[in-house]
Amino acid sequence: MRRVLALAEKGEGLTRPNPLVGAVVVKDGEIVAEAYHERFGGPHAEALALEKAGERAKGAELYVNLEPCVDFPGKKTPSCTEAIIRAGIKRVVIATRDPNPQVSGRGVARLQAAGIEVVEGILAEEAKKLNEIFFHWITTRTPFVALKLAMTLDGKIASSQGKSKWITGEEARRLVQKLRRRYAAILVGTNTVLADDPALTVRDEPGPQPLRVILDTHGRIPPSARVFSGEAKTLVATVDMPKESEEALRKRGVGVLRLPEKNGVVDLGSLLLALSERGVDSILVEGGGEVAWSFLSQGLVQKIYFFYAPLILGGRKAVPAVGGEGFPEPAQGLRIRDITLAWVGSDLLLTGYAGTSRLETFETRASESGS
Repeated sequence: MRRVLALAEKGEGLTRPNPLVGAVVVKDGEIVAEAYHERFGGPHAEALALEKAGERAKGAELYVNLEPCVDFPGKKTPSCTEAIIRAGIKRVVIATRDPNPQVSGRGVARLQAAGIEVVEGILAEEAKKLNEIFFHWITTRTPFVALKLAMTLDGKIASSQGKSKWITGEEARRLVQKLRRRYAAILVGTNTVLADDPALTVRDEPGPQPLRVILDTHGRIPPSARVFSGEAKTLVATVDMPKESEEALRKRGVGVLRLPEKNGVVDLGSLLLALSERGVDSILVEGGGEVAWSFLSQGLVQKIYFFYAPLILGGRKAVPAVGGEGFPEPAQGLRIRDITLAWVGSDLLLTGYAGTSRLETFETRASESGS
């Protein structure tokens, strides 16, 4: 199953919004075929592995990290459960069931009805973490939101002069490129674009460019900004951008989304719903302190990536990692769960989950539905 998960991870950023899936065919204790879901719209991992195995699949075992799919209205690819049955597989080992209501439990039931032994729950936690974006998206139909911040040990993301290049080292910046590939969209606010003029693209990593989402409440960003150029698509969320500015952006192929105002800025709840309607399953928020506070204070963040550099800036006017008004009482602060720490070069990466544990959401829904 660990080999299955390693294979599945190879499809990261390429299968969106479908899950990451790997499959291994084992016979007489030896791997005879393996595959992974390589791209959206392409053959599923199970189908590819069975095709490679050929006649050797008869009487073999199939290991897969997600419950094999079944037919349902609108499905574009053939049923993997039927392919497994036709191949003569005798035993299927699954890490976790598919949270998709159109599949969950049905794949297992179909295999068992055909006389195939099904074993569930092998490395389930690891499998759920691998597909945490898909699990959230398919059960809530809202984007999975991750917040990335790079800061000093004293929690500053820029000096009192607004300088932020570079707080973290090269290794951390390379890892950020990998993180960007994982998400369907990258989001920043007006201040970040005006201060840094970033391109917000993925460099040196294969796969499609994420959608660049810019919060520009009043249309202050000039059309010449780098975020409006290049092959990657850009969408600007605004409240009252001047019509002439909107026209200039649309001529450059930039999308403009007018949304309601909330607390003086773009209503983030409305933005997430609008992005969901466009098929955006995940967002990496890279904005500054004010954007970070807006998302965190409204409970819209599922995961955080906080990079800490071995550096102290100090300064009352230095930019804090999280701005806004702040929570009035420590007891009201946002608790981070399931924390892991890892060194990335000389920087420390803290990864954690805000609010509900990444595993509880699906397990609760599955229990309530009887899956």
